Amino acid sequence: MRAALAIAAVTLAASSARAEPLPSGSIGVIVGAVSGTGADANNLGYGYVLGGQAAWQPMSTEQRINWTAKWTAQFATMYGAAASRVSDQLLTLQMDLTAGIRIRPGVNPSRYVTLRGGGALFRADQVIPPKMYRAFAGAIATVGIEQYISGWLLNIDVRYGLIGTGPTSVGLVIGFSKTGP
Repeated sequence: MRAALAIAAVTLAASSARAEPLPSGSIGVIVGAVSGTGADANNLGYGYVLGGQAAWQPMSTEQRINWTAKWTAQFATMYGAAASRVSDQLLTLQMDLTAGIRIRPGVNPSRYVTLRGGGALFRADQVIPPKMYRAFAGAIATVGIEQYISGWLLNIDVRYGLIGTGPTSVGLVIGFSKTGP
């Protein structure tokens, strides 16, 4: 009799369990490394980025896949850049808005893989060959991993852009954000 009551109690408790919502928004800082790639490797050089990010990704713990949107602003200092004729480094600003999907790869409801694409605006303090412009607009793609840790969101992204229209770079960016409703 006790076994039947225990099984019934466990069954009722399991059926009344609900998915918990994850924090939908986050805002924080980013740091990382970036390098020009392809034909732009010599023009851009290599350097570090500092900046900010904000993301919106409504999701509950029972969902394995959902959408995500993210905005970032990155200030970069590039060394060894052939485009830096006035000073020793090339200073850049890149702002982008991306949208994509967020996937939970396993059973852990606090770890996710992200795939995003979108548009970016890029500005340098000196002209960049071969087009000899300082401002560019183009596409960007990112792939990353996110981990919730006690009300915070740690993310690591690999970024590739500007695709097809401007100086191309690849970067590794680490972000640390406070999550919220």
